[in-house]
Amino acid sequence: MTKKETYKIILSGGGTGGHIYPAIAIANELKFRFPKAEFLFVGALDRMEMEKVPQAGYKIEGLWISGIQRKLTLKNLTFPVKLVVSLMRARKIVKSFQPDVVIGTGGFASGPLLQVAASKGIPSLIQEQNSFPGITNKLLGKKVDRICVAYDGLERFFPKDKLIKTGNPIRQDLLEIDTKIEEGKSEFKQKKSKLTLLVLGGSLGSKRINELIEKELEFFQTQNVQVIWQCGKLYYDTYKKYDSSDNVQVHAFLNTMDLAYAAADFIISRAGASSVSELCVVGKPVIFIPSPNVAEDHQTKNAMAIVDRDAALLIRETDLDVDFENRFAQLVGSSEKQQQLSKNIKKLALTNATKDIVDEVEKLLNTHLSSSKREEIN
Repeated sequence: MTKKETYKIILSGGGTGGHIYPAIAIANELKFRFPKAEFLFVGALDRMEMEKVPQAGYKIEGLWISGIQRKLTLKNLTFPVKLVVSLMRARKIVKSFQPDVVIGTGGFASGPLLQVAASKGIPSLIQEQNSFPGITNKLLGKKVDRICVAYDGLERFFPKDKLIKTGNPIRQDLLEIDTKIEEGKSEFKQKKSKLTLLVLGGSLGSKRINELIEKELEFFQTQNVQVIWQCGKLYYDTYKKYDSSDNVQVHAFLNTMDLAYAAADFIISRAGASSVSELCVVGKPVIFIPSPNVAEDHQTKNAMAIVDRDAALLIRETDLDVDFENRFAQLVGSSEKQQQLSKNIKKLALTNATKDIVDEVEKLLNTHLSSSKREEIN
């Protein structure tokens, strides 16, 4: 058995689906290339990765870590303690698992894990999804070997010689959406006589989008539109009362996203980087409602990169009450506009991002492991 068949790989990323699913996509591609490789995920205790990663078939260890609050809060007082404890735990994990490479996709847990790995000379790579990096990845950028990004201009935050533009990983089951339309309609019990709107507020949910959908349920009826409404874990108890078999389905989370995308005729979504990347591949008419509550307003910037190419619509939260019904009705009533948006957004898809990132991981493995056998991690 060759060394190439027995790689040990740690992936760390979480907190939101935008960090978790890219990590799982990278792991799946690595597993395809190296079927006998051993994988371990490292996440933050009590965050959604502790549930979603095992569902994807991978082992995960948790660190007692959380982020620094942007406002002065009591939670920040515990951060130094959590960081020290997490660094100690990360060292134990690395020493025990003996990884050949460590990959971070952002989130609280990736900080301590990548810090330990880089300090011990283990090949390391981070994947930054956004146009404006988070604190964790900005700190790690000086220490890791490679930085895979999805936007131009990231040399403002990272060493230029480490940057590789790859795009964001997407789930491979999204590449054949067009062949799953009937299956998707059946899975979600959608009436063929009605159009289907898919509402995505992010894995945890969006308060403002949920308020909008609740307000517009009767309006959707007048547009002959049925709704698949992913309201988020935090809001499910509030909105599950609207769940019905006729025109509205309310879900805390969608485990078969490929079929949900396939069933949809229109999509309303936040504009997180991973969501934008997926929606480009899916190729359905999209209305972005970016969250204004993120650093540097990067969701609006993500969305505008698509809107400026006549590939999606954007409505700011402050304009929803005035503009939403009119703009949605215009979209539903214009097959020409629907076709234009669908055609243009597909042109922006970077479908090889996952493979390109894994190519960089493989280069790291070959560079570090072919020269000489790495010393045992202490």
